[in-house]
Amino acid sequence: MTDAALLFHHYGVLGIVLIVFAKRMGVPVPAMPFLLLAGARGADTAFALHAVLGACAAAVAADGAWFIAGRRFGRGMLALVCRISIAPDTCIRRSEVSFARRGAATVLLAKFIPGVAGLAPPLAGALGMSAVRFTGLNSAGTLLWVGGGVAAGMLLHRQVMQVVTALQDLGSLALPVVVVAVGAYLGWLSLRRRMMTRAATRTPRIAPQQVAEKMARGERLLLVDVRGPEPALEQRIPGAVHAFLDDQVDASIPADAGVQLVVYCDCPSDVSAARVATRLRKRGLRPLVLAGGFPAWQAAGLPVEPAPHAAPAAGAQAIVTHPAAGTPPVREAAGSP
Repeated sequence: MTDAALLFHHYGVLGIVLIVFAKRMGVPVPAMPFLLLAGARGADTAFALHAVLGACAAAVAADGAWFIAGRRFGRGMLALVCRISIAPDTCIRRSEVSFARRGAATVLLAKFIPGVAGLAPPLAGALGMSAVRFTGLNSAGTLLWVGGGVAAGMLLHRQVMQVVTALQDLGSLALPVVVVAVGAYLGWLSLRRRMMTRAATRTPRIAPQQVAEKMARGERLLLVDVRGPEPALEQRIPGAVHAFLDDQVDASIPADAGVQLVVYCDCPSDVSAARVATRLRKRGLRPLVLAGGFPAWQAAGLPVEPAPHAAPAAGAQAIVTHPAAGTPPVREAAGSP
């Protein structure tokens, strides 16, 4: 047995546990290659079993911590997860869309959905899912993810061991090769994030104070709240219309040239709002993105109102007139007399 094999034999399970825990805490490290490697040791069933149990325990512990943080701090934790990850696919909106469409099944399948795995636990906590239900679904999903990786390693034993042998043949060059490969992967993710951020910053913006001044002058505004599902929202800008999913955006926003659209979210770099604004521009509209989103509105000390948790009646579309300061905004149903 080679020195590398001996090292993995003695410390492999601990290494897998630490890597999976770091992965689930948001560190952008690849965990699947190590699960494949654990499975490739097909003759050592005890090692594979210990690797599965250890990896599952590490993942469940990390996910549990994020769930508790989401329950305690709400959507603020989602923004934190999005910031510490360098993968742009983990933006809040992607995970919230998955929850809106798949419901609790998102927790079960999250680890298999790119961009959703990291945000599923805190989002489940913020949405009020019970701890027992989350733990059950998350544990089952974790077992599928870890067990699937180890099982794949067993099936692809020959191919995985060929890669390991090739690395061992490189001798002292093996570590630099692995470091370069991981560095290239992280660099690509970082580049993608920068490209997304740059595209988002090109969208025309308007400052919160400017929007407040327009509201005070009684200008016709339509504020579009594209943050997550309504049960996760506690407050909104007065008179804002919640249009989270793409079909809600299309149905709720009229093609009225006399209404100034202002889209806002709470994602870093206003990515979600910029995405929706781009969609609206393709319809010939001229939306603006609220610079800094809802957090910037709150930080400016501007008024907010409780977010309704009941969806508006079908067809009750969204033209909001903001009268003079001190008067509450009035929502008119489209087509009403």
